Amino acid sequence: MGNGSGTVERGPRRSAVLRAPVEGRTWREFGYLMLGLPLSVLYFSLAITGISLGAGLLVTFIGLPVLAATLVMCRGFGAFERTRARHLLRLDVADPEPVRTGKDGVLAWMGAVLKSGSAWRHLLYSLLHFPWAVFAATLALVLWTYGWAFLLYPLWFWVFPVFTEQSGLQVFQNDDYTFHLAGFGGVTLTCLTGLALTLVTPYVIRALVTVDGLLVTGLLGPSRLAHRVTELESDRGIVVDTAAADLRRIERDLHDGAQARLVALAMDLGLAREKLTEDPKAAARMVDEAHGEVKIALQELRDLARGIHPAVLTDRGLDAALSSVASRCTVPVRVAVELPARPAAAIEGIAYFTVSELLQNISKHAQARTASVDVWKSGERLLIQVADDGRGGASTSAGSGLAGLGERLGAVDGVLLMESPAGGGTTVIAELPWRD
Repeated sequence: MGNGSGTVERGPRRSAVLRAPVEGRTWREFGYLMLGLPLSVLYFSLAITGISLGAGLLVTFIGLPVLAATLVMCRGFGAFERTRARHLLRLDVADPEPVRTGKDGVLAWMGAVLKSGSAWRHLLYSLLHFPWAVFAATLALVLWTYGWAFLLYPLWFWVFPVFTEQSGLQVFQNDDYTFHLAGFGGVTLTCLTGLALTLVTPYVIRALVTVDGLLVTGLLGPSRLAHRVTELESDRGIVVDTAAADLRRIERDLHDGAQARLVALAMDLGLAREKLTEDPKAAARMVDEAHGEVKIALQELRDLARGIHPAVLTDRGLDAALSSVASRCTVPVRVAVELPARPAAAIEGIAYFTVSELLQNISKHAQARTASVDVWKSGERLLIQVADDGRGGASTSAGSGLAGLGERLGAVDGVLLMESPAGGGTTVIAELPWRD
């Protein structure tokens, strides 16, 4: 079995090596390197001229506009390079953050361009890519040309059928195109060298364009800081929407639940007071009913308060709070919490509500017989696993409760993972950052 598997693995690998010289990917990447050389000469020449001229003219007002124009020109080079990488390397690099001006006017625009980190990275690319493009294009061209020339060396005798004696290779022409023994050995060695170069060069080209891809991604794409700012802006929007939704839910629960019961209770007590002298028994009966309504209203208020932030979570931590939630689930739930200490209150609250919502989903939709909740710490992450043996088939598609839960976790750099095959139960793993 082992030998057979090794043969199967080596077969596709060998086939890929043999196909590499004629694959479209290889020729696209080779074209990328060849085109990159004249483009890099153009970029370097214009960039070094513009930056030198602008720096030399800084003693006058003309220097700043020249520098700003040079940086804008380099951003244009970057846009073309991202397009070229997208079509030839199949590398999709996002556009960098735009130049943002706080005020209107040419001076504000020039100041924004000169302070733009992405613009200076584009200038750096225009300067650094030139020496790299010279090296990469030269190496690729030499290996590719010599590889194919050596591999196709016998064709030269058919194209130029003349007697020649060069470099110790003695070849002569007759009616049968017979080679001298020494010449035939030299031609064979040349062909084998060309074959080796032809098979190796595609992988050399891939290594070279990998460096090009790193330059494009690192210097012409959005910066890590800008990407992180975008993520934080998105997370802030999710947090704001979530807080607004929670406030609407609390308002709705108060209005439709406890508030409605208290209004009805006030009316019943008013009627009981009016009947107190006329019909004491009816009044007593109404007071008893009002007492029952008070109990229900208090229970609803307790449930609402528990939904906002349970007191047991604040007083005793996740273990007791999750055990309390599990006791209200419609199926038996095993709870295991193994934490060396209590995390930050915000993380603890998110973990509680995550488990609470997942157990509610199990009660409503899973049709499970048993469920389990495991909470532990791994490195700097708080891990939560909620599993059941129900019908499975749960989905995190847009609009579902699990999708909203994933967005909430993402707002604090958390992750929600789920495995739910049809008929095989559901396992949900939530990761949260550990904060003391």
